[in-house]
Amino acid sequence: MERKTAVTTLSQLDQLKKFSRIVADTGDIGSMKEFAPEDATTNPTLILKAAQMQDYAPLLEKAVAEGKKTGLSGNALIDDIFNHLLVAFGLEILKIVPGRVSTETSPEKSFNVPEIVDEAKSFIALYAKNGIGRERVLIKIASTWEGTRAAEILQREGINCNMTLLFSLPQAIACAEANAKLISPFVGRILDWYKKSTGKEYAATDDPGVRSVDTIYQYYKKFDYKTEVMAASFRNVGEILELAGCDLMTISPALLAELKKSTAPVERKLSPADAKSSKIERMELTEPKFRFLLNEDAMATEKTAEGIRVFAADARKLKQFIADRLK
Repeated sequence: MERKTAVTTLSQLDQLKKFSRIVADTGDIGSMKEFAPEDATTNPTLILKAAQMQDYAPLLEKAVAEGKKTGLSGNALIDDIFNHLLVAFGLEILKIVPGRVSTETSPEKSFNVPEIVDEAKSFIALYAKNGIGRERVLIKIASTWEGTRAAEILQREGINCNMTLLFSLPQAIACAEANAKLISPFVGRILDWYKKSTGKEYAATDDPGVRSVDTIYQYYKKFDYKTEVMAASFRNVGEILELAGCDLMTISPALLAELKKSTAPVERKLSPADAKSSKIERMELTEPKFRFLLNEDAMATEKTAEGIRVFAADARKLKQFIADRLK
């Protein structure tokens, strides 16, 4: 299919917005105001960074004050303040973006279906208490087998899920079979693994993270899955441009700034129509097959595990930050 590129004075960011829904990958509300994304996503790492900025001290103070009213103490109090803080950031974000905010479930619960479900419902209840309907909230869940089962339960109850820490087609298929609202395949972290493993540098056109997301997109569109694909964790603008047309892209402020400065033409690379003619074959997936295929993929296994560990470590740091404020 021949594609034409037109001369334009629009920034690459504005051109990209014609093909893909742009999401801000940050907890910094100032950045969201600057780049005007439709949605925003957060995780424990981003919230930890934002919570230590003086601009957001009032959010922490409010969460601490609300936690103290509960009568809880010790770790239960810290956990309650932690969840209130995540939602507090979400509420501020929703004042800026017209669409949805993603709030992440505890990494420590990534292998426990009932605990994921309970925490997701508690987030939805906190948002509802503040006048925010569930249609504006996405619950982020790690793409473990248990995470996909929790998503299936939540989606049946009208709670939309954003499946994160996703590095492989089997993970993507399990999420789609669970009817998850969207997935966040991690482009840059896949590239990181291959660069470390092979010692090679990769151009955007043969970037293994880009190729992974392209394959997932083709699979979803060919077999009419409704789950949206949100490419995430970009390392450079080249990766973003190679995936122009992906349903959504969550992009860091630094890369959003690069896109905003450039007026070079942006060519659409992914489209549902092209995907229909792809030669990709359907995969029948069961729990044993999922676990085996994930185990066979060293990159996906290692990056999923590493991602859960990093998010868990940053969640612990944020809880310690809260505990220090309580003293």
